Amino acid sequence: MPTSGTPSRRTLKSAGLALLFTLAAALLPQAASAQEAGLLASHKSPFNCGKTFDANNWSPGHSPSGSIDWQTRGSDAINGETVRATASGTAYFSDAGSTSYGKWVEVRHGDGTRTRYAHLATMVRSAGGSMSVGQGTTIGTVGSTGGSDAPHLHYEQRTSTGAVDTSPTVEGVTVSLGQEKAITSSNACSGGNPYTPEEVCGSGYGVIDSAALTGGRTYLLYNTGNGNNCVVTLKTTNVGSASSMSAFLEPEGASRTTNSGSFSYYAGPVTRSAPGQCVKWGGSIGSSSYTSPFEHCG
Repeated sequence: MPTSGTPSRRTLKSAGLALLFTLAAALLPQAASAQEAGLLASHKSPFNCGKTFDANNWSPGHSPSGSIDWQTRGSDAINGETVRATASGTAYFSDAGSTSYGKWVEVRHGDGTRTRYAHLATMVRSAGGSMSVGQGTTIGTVGSTGGSDAPHLHYEQRTSTGAVDTSPTVEGVTVSLGQEKAITSSNACSGGNPYTPEEVCGSGYGVIDSAALTGGRTYLLYNTGNGNNCVVTLKTTNVGSASSMSAFLEPEGASRTTNSGSFSYYAGPVTRSAPGQCVKWGGSIGSSSYTSPFEHCG
């Protein structure tokens, strides 16, 4: 059932977004193809591994119809929670100010579909910025910016035409109009690895980029508190068995720092300060390796 204060939040959203979505509804087809429906169904929850939150597809009165409000469930308070991309693509960062979405991110996926994440407290890029993301890459934190009167995450799945999917599927669970379901995240669970990139790098670090490797993934993290970068490579196969792995970080104009060896779970953390500098980062698992260009400057 809707929690206390929900009607007010829905009223605020409707007032701030009604014109935008009425126009969109008039211009865009409303039905997803069967292929797109299958692709949309592969999305993970937008939260850390193991976190359980209520997914509410309010009807009537939610704007746009079919979007989900993620809210606190039990002891998992949602305010300030890490928000992760539910599928890979390119993330675009925006700020609508005190109305509508507030701070929000749109991820455009390779199949033409899109997801939106709104009312964020913080974003990992400034408004107008963009970045490539993998499924599970951190894009911000939950807040209550824009047309919202309580912390929650507004989430949409859109087809390639721009139409909102009114029965979005997350973690294999379909949340149809009028439904509320508790969904546990398997996002960023590292394929059975008991460690997360944030745990390896330490308190205050959040993932800002990642790249797939055969048998795992390498991650770049950033700590807004001290300005340090951190790189870690995590296994998703042969977890617990020692094998060749590495992680490295190289501020532009400085030497590279590498952690390599035979590890059971992860390589790293490699931590460097790079104020006002671009960084090159990456790692390897066996013969599979990734090296970024100099990027994430400043």
